[in-house]
Amino acid sequence: MWLILSFLSATLLGLYDTCKKRALSGNGIFTLLFVNTLLCSLIFLPFIVISYTSNALDGSIFHVEQGGWETHKYIILKSLIVLSSWMFGYAGMKNLPLSITGPINATRPVMVLIGAIFVFGERLNLYQWIGVMLAITSFYMLSRSGKREGIDFRHNKWILFVVLQSIFGAISGLYDRYLMAPVSEGGVGLDRMIVQSWYNIYQCLFMAIVLLIIYRRRVTQQFKFRQGKNYLLAVVLVSVFLSAADFAYFYALTFPDAMISIVSMIRRGSVIVSFTCAAVLFHEKNLRSKALDLMLVLLSMFFLFLGSR
Repeated sequence: MWLILSFLSATLLGLYDTCKKRALSGNGIFTLLFVNTLLCSLIFLPFIVISYTSNALDGSIFHVEQGGWETHKYIILKSLIVLSSWMFGYAGMKNLPLSITGPINATRPVMVLIGAIFVFGERLNLYQWIGVMLAITSFYMLSRSGKREGIDFRHNKWILFVVLQSIFGAISGLYDRYLMAPVSEGGVGLDRMIVQSWYNIYQCLFMAIVLLIIYRRRVTQQFKFRQGKNYLLAVVLVSVFLSAADFAYFYALTFPDAMISIVSMIRRGSVIVSFTCAAVLFHEKNLRSKALDLMLVLLSMFFLFLGSR
């Protein structure tokens, strides 16, 4: 069951990236981020209210545990980490082809492994080192493909933003490991629903503050919100697909035999969905050479999978 949920999460993440690319067209980054975090908050708010006011959700997968400051201070930090990743990611995706941002973001497991070396003192085995080297090679080849479209990886700030998105995303993954791990294993032992529900709400509050600051400084171009049925649908689906993908991910981890390393690798397979949509829906360029780069990314993930078993 947890494998099915992992593949479902990967598919939903790919659709999330595709809708995000569409929604960013003509819309202000910060406005779109606020709307998306608001919609995500509204999705989980009923679960919080029902859980805190009745026993209707007790024992179900939708029940949200209560917690004081000792719990919420960890969730607030997570919301800041994730929001930082989203800000860089939204800016990068708005200005770069999806067929470039997807493969770069798919190298996140490599960053998680490197972070695990320094944070948790882990050591890489031969298969994992091969996966790391393949990921580095794929990044180099992707930079060569980008040059054909006038994108210089060394001097393009949007590439830097996508890389920073992946770094903050990797930090979030490592932090999730700490939050979800039992206290007996050195973690915090938080319930998955309280984390997913409240970090969306905190992100919405932070984005409201950001928009207020921008409004007071009269940066009006950040308030663009393109109308039209297709754009509004894409905006809504961004929040729906993201919430569903994260829910499937966290739910998969509740199964006793679930392996976090395998689940994480499968989720990064979302790049296949987003790359396909980049070709079919957005008709992006140089897809043949980028497909080879993507194959190297997937091959690196396979070796990371072998080394994590």
